[in-house]
Amino acid sequence: MTEEILLTEEGYEKLESELEHLTKVKRREVAKRIKDARDFGDISENSEYDDAKNEQAFVEGRIKKLENMLSNARVVTKDEIDEHTVNLGTNVELEDLDTGEIYNYTIVGSAETDPLNCKISHESPIGKSILGHTIGDEIKVSTPGGQTEYKIISIKKD
Repeated sequence: MTEEILLTEEGYEKLESELEHLTKVKRREVAKRIKDARDFGDISENSEYDDAKNEQAFVEGRIKKLENMLSNARVVTKDEIDEHTVNLGTNVELEDLDTGEIYNYTIVGSAETDPLNCKISHESPIGKSILGHTIGDEIKVSTPGGQTEYKIISIKKD
């Protein structure tokens, strides 16, 4: 049985867009690279051919993975999001109770995680710990670096 993959509307659209690009653009580019590399002659010692075949394998693998994710996706719509409870698609402001630092995160599905843009998975240590909590709640989070206590300052729809 395949596992349901939770995605925000934005995450679903992003994955759909990537799949479309890979199937309509990248596949053709790689096929052309393979054809051009074959035209060089002997493919047994042709690094361009080997590189193109490796890229083709990567592209086809990614296409398969995206198709699987999208077919098993459940999109959490903005209408489903409750601004009073931390859930997929909410922006959460947390205060580190030890340092006083403020952190802002958007809770997303694991397939759309982007730590550089403060998008954390609902399955990450922080995401799991704060899911279902409300403003004012204090939560202890166990991370590889130790245990940290946070207070939820605000929750907003993404």
